[in-house]
Order: sequence, then C-alpha cells, then structure tokens
Amino acid sequence: MIEKKPRHRPERHFNDAKRIVVKCERELCIHCNTKLVSLPSWHMRKTIQTLSGAVFVAGKGKECANSECEYFRKHYYASGVLKYSLPQSTYGLDILAFIGWQHEHEHQQLVEIQRSLNQRGVEINERNVGKLYRQFLALLGGTIAHTAEKLAATAHEHGGLIWAIDALQPEGHGTLLYVLYEVLSGTPVSGIQLQQAQVQCLIDWLQPYKELPYKVLSTLSDGESAIITAMNSSWPDAPHQRCQAHFLNNLSEVVLPLDTKLRQQLKADLDRLPFVPDSSERLQDQSQSKQLDRTPLF
Repeated sequence: MIEKKPRHRPERHFNDAKRIVVKCERELCIHCNTKLVSLPSWHMRKTIQTLSGAVFVAGKGKECANSECEYFRKHYYASGVLKYSLPQSTYGLDILAFIGWQHEHEHQQLVEIQRSLNQRGVEINERNVGKLYRQFLALLGGTIAHTAEKLAATAHEHGGLIWAIDALQPEGHGTLLYVLYEVLSGTPVSGIQLQQAQVQCLIDWLQPYKELPYKVLSTLSDGESAIITAMNSSWPDAPHQRCQAHFLNNLSEVVLPLDTKLRQQLKADLDRLPFVPDSSERLQDQSQSKQLDRTPLF
C-alpha cells in the first residue's frame, strides 16, 4: 500500500520586499478622548504579492490607557493594512481586482489569468486564481451573515462603527475598485467597480449600509472628493477624517525630489574625500603608525 504524503506547499522568499509598518490612524479614544497608547508588538504581519512587487506589511495597534474609561484597554487595530490585502490572504487587492476584471470583462479563463500574472512576476497557480476570483465575487456581493454578525458585535463592543473607503486602480485598465470596510473590527464589507468616480453610484452603493441600525462614530477616506461627498451624504452626522497615510504620502511627493537631489549632492561631495584605510590595512610598526597619525587627512 502506498503511503499518502501531505500536499507540498512551496516556501516563498521575497528578500527584496518593501517593508511597510501601518499604525493605527486614531489618536484619541472614541469614548473618553484620552490619547491612545501604542502597543509594543504587531497585531499582524505578512508578506503580500502585488502587481508592482512583494511588500512586507505589519500592523501596530493602540489601546485606551484611561482606567476610568468604560472601554479601558480596548484595542484599536491598524485598519490601513486592509488597503493591501484581505485578512488571511497573501495576495494584494490589486491582484484581486485584476483577476475579477480579466475574467468578467476580458472573458479570460483562469489558466490564462494565471499565465498573465506569472509573466508579471506573481507566483500563483490556477487553483489560487480561482480562490481569489471567488473572494472577488464575495467582496462585490455585500454583507453576508457572518459579516453582519461581526458588525453587530463591534457596534455592541465600541458603541458604534467607523466606516472607511479606499479606491484601487489595477494596472492595465482605467476601472476603479472601491472597497468599504469597518475600521474597528478590520472587516472588509463590500466592493464596487466603476469606470470613473461617480458620486451618485457611490451613494447608491452605500445605501444598504446607511440603513444598518448602528451608530456611525466617524468615517475615513483619502482625499478623493467623490468618496468624501458620498460618505458625508450617507452619514451627515458622523465626522469625517482623511487617512493619515494618504495625507503623508501627498506631503512626501513635494519633499522627495528635494531629498533625492540632496542625497545625490552629498554623495558627489563625499566621493571626493580621500580614502581612509581600515584597521586591517594600517601598518603594524608602532613608529610608522605614529608617523602616519601625524599626517593630515585633508
């Protein structure tokens, strides 16, 4: 009788993966307005394959340190990690959107999509392409029973929900994938694909979640005006905040060219300095060493 061996799962190593540490966006406890304290360890970490290369993503949460607060030591997680991939998935949301678009609009078979992704440097097999396509359909399908239970539990624990929207534009076409997720529980709830940003389409998409019987504590998004208008229209009484990661990225766009120019200038100046030998190259004779020490370097 032939012994059945467990299915082999190859180990993948991405030594050149870009490191991204995402911190909790909130500064204050939503209940007592006390400054939140960063947790010492990551609440999640994983390497994610994207269309533009592999990235190592880690999330650092915070907690309320006010012992008099009803929600003392409640953890607030870094919801920004959901902008890179779904929970328990090591493939980026851009790959998820790419698979959905290629199958739905370009009418490609799963094996054809696999070959296309392999050519782009993404390590994936046909079975995982099918799995990601089913996740894509589930994401577009809206709130399922399990998600509804999670939202209810989060609203009970924190006294309400925080909604956030992020938009992705997969490489190769101009469509946008909008993803709605709940920040406090880190739960992706729904998604919609649009050819362009349309406020009314976003408002119609948010309508079922607007009708949920939970208080909305705040909303979160990047600076896209269509998203902000749709969220303010759907939840007019909830304060809106721009995502700090997007805001800092926008600021860095101005600084980055100047920083690059400064580094290039420093490199050019330092390259003209005389070579300083290390300890292994220095003369062992003490008299010669003293003579060398009296010789100026500049």
